[in-house]
Amino acid sequence: MDRFEVTYRLLADDRNDAEGRAENIALEDTVEIPRDVVPHGYVEDVVLGRVEAVTQESEGIWLARISYHIDAVGCELPQLLNVVLGNASILAGVKAIAIAPNADLRARFPGARYGVSGLRTLTGRRAGGYVCPVIKPQGSSPEKLARLCYLTARAGADIVKEDHGLANQDAAPFRTRVRLCADAVNRANAERADAGETTQSLYFANIGGHGDEVRELALFAQEAGAHGILLIPGLFGFDAMNRLAQDADFTLPIMAHPSHLGPYVLSPDFGYGHGMLFGDLMRLSGADISVFPNHGGRFGFSVDQCGEIVARCHAAEGPGRAILPSPGGGMSLDRLADMKRLYGEDCVYLLGGSLLRFGDNIGEAIGQMRAALDG
Repeated sequence: MDRFEVTYRLLADDRNDAEGRAENIALEDTVEIPRDVVPHGYVEDVVLGRVEAVTQESEGIWLARISYHIDAVGCELPQLLNVVLGNASILAGVKAIAIAPNADLRARFPGARYGVSGLRTLTGRRAGGYVCPVIKPQGSSPEKLARLCYLTARAGADIVKEDHGLANQDAAPFRTRVRLCADAVNRANAERADAGETTQSLYFANIGGHGDEVRELALFAQEAGAHGILLIPGLFGFDAMNRLAQDADFTLPIMAHPSHLGPYVLSPDFGYGHGMLFGDLMRLSGADISVFPNHGGRFGFSVDQCGEIVARCHAAEGPGRAILPSPGGGMSLDRLADMKRLYGEDCVYLLGGSLLRFGDNIGEAIGQMRAALDG
């Protein structure tokens, strides 16, 4: 197909209202002028959004499929997001819930560098879910954080992820912290290799600093020996992540954190669908791992919403490579078996605060995580 499609959920009184709303979205997100003054020819036939179908989902709820040409986008991710849900985000009762990419969209936005298969290669873990402790809390010294990194990596963690609250505070400045933590994980990996293990831990450093420092800090983390970065697209922008994912000088995988993105999905009437934001858009923007709040935790996502996120992360027809979903948020060891049944093996399982109760015996908790995911 020569156009990609976006599906919207609309609140509308009847079919005429729904069709009118859909036509309005097609105008607002492309030419933003009245329909009767849209120039004939190229602008009308190519640039203008096109309503492909409007169907009723339930009483007062309608689904509209609108197609867009890549010429309305160009080559930059911000304009793609502007077309997908730009002015339409200001309209009441409009929620973008899915995107169906075409060849043009895939070519210009190739997505994740590694994805599901690449992370298997990097960690050496050929099968099974990934054990991922979260290094925290904010206010700890770099030495204490590095100690946690070493203990969890040595015990067999697959991914050692910094907490998203570790930015560039005086207690643990970014550059000092990252060097120490990377050294700690690399030392643990060397000891694991000497012991005959075939897997290794990947240390993901959280990017802090200012928006114009993202690339500089990501390259610093790479040089310091980190194996990946954590980035918050809700703060730094989806394009910051996309630029890193396509940067020839930056070669590490990217984990995306959901901080600041809640308002985009929490309303049933506007924003993005859970699967579209944490699945489709993360893939388009270059995340290799998409973190989201697990059901039953402290954030309130439902089982169906979480299932939708995982399905979109894995879907073969989605944009770019399939990526790893990563549920977290108030999880505990006793829930891992149930989580595995819901999410499967291609998933990064986060545990944070509950692991700290083990103190210097945190390695025992990592072993219990591995056993729960392998059992």
